[in-house]
Amino acid sequence: MAEDMSLHQVPLTLIVAATVKNGIGKNGGLPWPMLKKEMAYFARVTKRVPMPKGTGSLQSDALKTAILDGTRRNVVIMGRKTWESIPPRFRPLKDRTSIVISSQGREKLGNVPRDVIVASDISSGLGALEQAIKDDKAPPVGRAFVIGGSSIYKAALKMDQAKHILLTRIQKNYECDTFFPITLDAESNSSDGWQRSSRDALQDFVGEETAEVPDSETHDGEEVQYEFQLYERP
Repeated sequence: MAEDMSLHQVPLTLIVAATVKNGIGKNGGLPWPMLKKEMAYFARVTKRVPMPKGTGSLQSDALKTAILDGTRRNVVIMGRKTWESIPPRFRPLKDRTSIVISSQGREKLGNVPRDVIVASDISSGLGALEQAIKDDKAPPVGRAFVIGGSSIYKAALKMDQAKHILLTRIQKNYECDTFFPITLDAESNSSDGWQRSSRDALQDFVGEETAEVPDSETHDGEEVQYEFQLYERP
């Protein structure tokens, strides 16, 4: 994030795994078997802070990278149910700053670490984090990711800051009771102005290579195929 950019302007990236019918959850959990490689991708992408490129010279890029490396941290924004769905030993998510959106307030969420921001909506959460950064109580932000659930995705999609959706398309249907708020076209254009980006654009955004064909994992004899995708809007 640029030093002079308010967190109320920082671009938001929604990151989500969804079935072909946009299902994202069942009974507070995932409806498909645990996909270890897909979860590792989520962890890498949400931890990876983008470094400067194209500043004028390789030396300038390298210098700025050396200065900034380790000083910024990505933020993950989630609803209360998503927070509670994370096993206690894994929350807050390591090497990321957490913002939990809840109407109940911090005291109703149990033993929430002090470095976790609790707010009633995304904007106030980002504002609280910005103040914490000014007070040297939180590191500056690299990227901001919205990680669920459905109501938080819906709120983020209404914000002009929402610029990217990183979708893991689970290429199988499962019974779900929670769904992603918009339909993303598997070919190109989608509703609400979202457009499917190229694999090159995806790789540049996430900072790693992705498979040309759907990846797969097998659990108890069940094969689950999925594909990493990127959607953007102007």
